[in-house]
Amino acid sequence: MELRQLKYFVKAAETLNFSEAARLLYVTQSTLSQQIRQLEQELDTMLFDRDSHNVTLTESGERLLPLAKRTLQDADICGCAIKDLNKMLSGSLNIGITYTFAPILTETVIAFMKEHPAVKLNISYKTMEELMEKLTKRELDFVLSFRPSSLHPEIESHILFDNHLAVLMNRNHPLAEKEKLTPEELLPHRIAMPSKGLQSRNTFDNLFPHAHENLHIVAEINDVNVLLDVVSRTGLVTILSEAVVSQNERLKAIALDYSDNIMQGCVHTLRNSYRKRAAEEFIKMLRDSEAVRERANQWLG
Repeated sequence: MELRQLKYFVKAAETLNFSEAARLLYVTQSTLSQQIRQLEQELDTMLFDRDSHNVTLTESGERLLPLAKRTLQDADICGCAIKDLNKMLSGSLNIGITYTFAPILTETVIAFMKEHPAVKLNISYKTMEELMEKLTKRELDFVLSFRPSSLHPEIESHILFDNHLAVLMNRNHPLAEKEKLTPEELLPHRIAMPSKGLQSRNTFDNLFPHAHENLHIVAEINDVNVLLDVVSRTGLVTILSEAVVSQNERLKAIALDYSDNIMQGCVHTLRNSYRKRAAEEFIKMLRDSEAVRERANQWLG
């Protein structure tokens, strides 16, 4: 059994399309099919059911898929560990990030790519729940998000900075001169909320479980960039982390007046797992970035 065969099998299993898998792997379809047949012969089982129209995984294929992914991930970690030992930053770095973290990340991404051009960055923007699942499956090296109310026992959180839930609006809005705002002060105003499932919305609903019943919510949007653009161009207000307006000159963030209004920006990693040197370097650069520096915690030492 070869790692190449497992790599071909995983891609074919993910796409359930041999021609598409071959295209993504930059090999011919005949090469892909031959390698998978050899793997099936070695394992003495069929991994795919094939007909003229569809490709599906057999029971054996379903069982092999997570094992094959873990084997490929472990092989990648082995390579990274040896390169780290030789102080060579190369390979790939897989980062998961929630949408509201995006403005904080840009500075570090640009600086890291310039300083470490041999490292390929793979950045996934998804909801916190999706990212935590990918982290536990070892598909990500770390996740950047606000601290959830509860964590998977395999995941540990390192606080990077403190943040607050805020009311966001364009700078010409009548509320823009306020220092703090309560939910009651928002009642006369039209609101575009982040959709349920996004972390800022979850935090708001936890802090004020009945507030949305009285608020004049005219839209719910699950794309933070779209939400910010809408708010910047209209008289609507929204409720997001104040960090999301970092370096955004069109918007004003005013903290919600509530004693427990704390959102902790965190780096989430797997417990007792190998941390790539590239990951440590990226997180250090993020901690020292302009966007984070004032709130940074020295958890990396």
